[in-house]
Amino acid sequence: MRIKRRHFLQFLGASAVTMSIGSLPTGSNGSKLAMPFADANAATSDRLSFSPVRSPIPLEYENVPPSEQPQQFATFEVIDDIVLPEGFTYDIIGSWGDRLADSRFGYNNDYLSFIETSPNEGFLTINFEYISGKTWMQTYAPVIGKSLPFDAVKAAAAKNGGTIDAWVLAAGDPLKAEILEISKEALIDQGIGVISIRRNANGKWERTYSKSDRRITGISGLEDGRYLRATGAATAVFRKSNKMGYDDGLNERIIGTIQNCAGGTTPWGTVMSAEENFQDQVHEPVMPDGSSFDPSASPFIINEGAVDGRGNPLGLAGNKYGYMVEVDPANPQDYGTKHTWLGRFRHEAVAVNAMSGQPLAVYSGCDRRGGHVYKFVSKGKVQNPKDKANSRLMEDGMLYAALFESNGRGRWIPLKADTPVNPVMPSSVHGGMVTFPKRPEGGIFKATSDAEAKAFQRRFRTLGDLYAGSDMEKQGAILIDAHFAANAAGASCTARPEDTDISEDGTLYIAFTSGSPGGDGGPDKQVFSAKDQQAWEHGWIMKLKEDNNDPASMTFTWEMLAMGGEPADGGAGFSNPDNLELDKAGNVWMVTDISTSKQNTPNAEHRRGVFGNNSIWMVAASGPQAGNAYLFAIAPMECETCGPMFSPDQQTLFLAIQHPGADNGIRRDGATETRQFTLRTTTGEEFSQQRTVPIGSNWPDKQVNQPPKPSVVAVRRVNSQPIL
Repeated sequence: MRIKRRHFLQFLGASAVTMSIGSLPTGSNGSKLAMPFADANAATSDRLSFSPVRSPIPLEYENVPPSEQPQQFATFEVIDDIVLPEGFTYDIIGSWGDRLADSRFGYNNDYLSFIETSPNEGFLTINFEYISGKTWMQTYAPVIGKSLPFDAVKAAAAKNGGTIDAWVLAAGDPLKAEILEISKEALIDQGIGVISIRRNANGKWERTYSKSDRRITGISGLEDGRYLRATGAATAVFRKSNKMGYDDGLNERIIGTIQNCAGGTTPWGTVMSAEENFQDQVHEPVMPDGSSFDPSASPFIINEGAVDGRGNPLGLAGNKYGYMVEVDPANPQDYGTKHTWLGRFRHEAVAVNAMSGQPLAVYSGCDRRGGHVYKFVSKGKVQNPKDKANSRLMEDGMLYAALFESNGRGRWIPLKADTPVNPVMPSSVHGGMVTFPKRPEGGIFKATSDAEAKAFQRRFRTLGDLYAGSDMEKQGAILIDAHFAANAAGASCTARPEDTDISEDGTLYIAFTSGSPGGDGGPDKQVFSAKDQQAWEHGWIMKLKEDNNDPASMTFTWEMLAMGGEPADGGAGFSNPDNLELDKAGNVWMVTDISTSKQNTPNAEHRRGVFGNNSIWMVAASGPQAGNAYLFAIAPMECETCGPMFSPDQQTLFLAIQHPGADNGIRRDGATETRQFTLRTTTGEEFSQQRTVPIGSNWPDKQVNQPPKPSVVAVRRVNSQPIL
């Protein structure tokens, strides 16, 4: 077989750059590989069911000779719309501000779950992740039809560096009332929505407004009694008296769900919604007994670009956010259950493995730089994968964090009291920093040397030594503090695991979005590196297989399916892979998550600007083209594409278009800008491109000066045939 350039590049990440091809170790199939990568041949697109759209950079599958690429890619026009292959179209299902039951369609829709109830009809469940502060404030009045006191509160906050501790303001203070009004409206635009839809005779999806339609917002329960409930060991912490920290007085009742990013659909027809960047609204670190810090620890923030810390004026308990939330869309009385045995961390993604006669396995990733991959294994066993009683299996079991070994093997570390403290060494991760629980005062500290980590290990023998309370309360505190407990236990720090999806044969696919370090930490150098063990920003898609295909196995194997980056560097042509979806043919569909500020920006860090807008790709998962990525669609301006999900008949691809116009807001009078880029051919020769870039967005209305609105769309063929 011919080794792809990107496979050889990954080999260089763990070996000397000067090593020759002939010295590569031989894999089990006789191929010369040193790092675990899926087999693949040269990229070809002759068997695709669609014609890929034109990329802003040269790609290998286009088969354009390198000598001709400078001329063919000398110019490129970015479009403020969803660019699809010939023969495809899309329909808008819902947009921010649309009526949804007794509330409205929220902001920045993310994960989508379609559960069919009869042919051409079903429930679409939608995550509403966060608000884009600048554009949300700019467009709130024209979209929602009322105003909020943004200017007055920004002026007050500016006197204190942009923050206000609204929690300590008197109940009758007019400023507190204004902050509460803004915070509640912004929290209404987060959470979960359930809508009923059907496909009409023309193939277009439309809403049916059934009695099951409902919103679960960031303030559900605050005024309407629709509290969320919780299960698992952390409820022992919620219920305990005499907490070390803050007590909201609600025991295991929870106000709302926030920062709902990716998710998953269970075989029994419920939806899992992942609370990701909850630290933007409440304080993440906790006390040794798992209780929250006082709301003052994370003050309200408002400036030209952000409206955050919204848990502060409401007195939300930080330890009640950061979970996997389960909702039954068919039950109009279900407002969500947070399963604490699945851990509290910056959840993005969930994959459920339900095999008859086996324990239930639930996989998730913590989307932060240096975050971990987790697996929950239930105490009980699955009898019928489609039985809704399986939800109860998430109420008892054990949470594990993955340890990836550079040889393609791995094992699961239990996060329980008797697990030895074996901390991740700062020298082993990009950026050289790891966060650990801070004791005895609570919270966390950043270790930047191995000596600090080893001193921490000498002080604490087991995870139980880091937490306080009864046996169950300690276990609950470990789950609440899962990320920092996993660092202490020695789990692998990874490259922002943003999605997990599981195939019918039990293969788990994981999208690792970015290998760069940051303020939260960085990934393991031995697994997530490029040449010379340097950090690799553009990400990977990994395949993980449990030994003996056993959901409860404590060991596994892994290999990389595809690597992001430019073809000249061995990449597949995309950058920053995010949400995944598997089609019935076994292909992996992937959307990208390039930061808005880096899109179409010349000289952006790590050359991310050359990739243009975020986009949608199909990646072959097996066969001679395994690992090859083909560009299916390009998204509108300054947005992210999220939540791809196929209808059961594969005729529709549901997509969420998140934060269009996030940086520049409303596109005024069709404004554009011409920018000069230095591109590279697929073999590395530099050339210039002139790129026309819209400034801001008018999507989805596409009318001059109209506000951009996050929306959910249904992509389909014009002739109503399957997409595949």
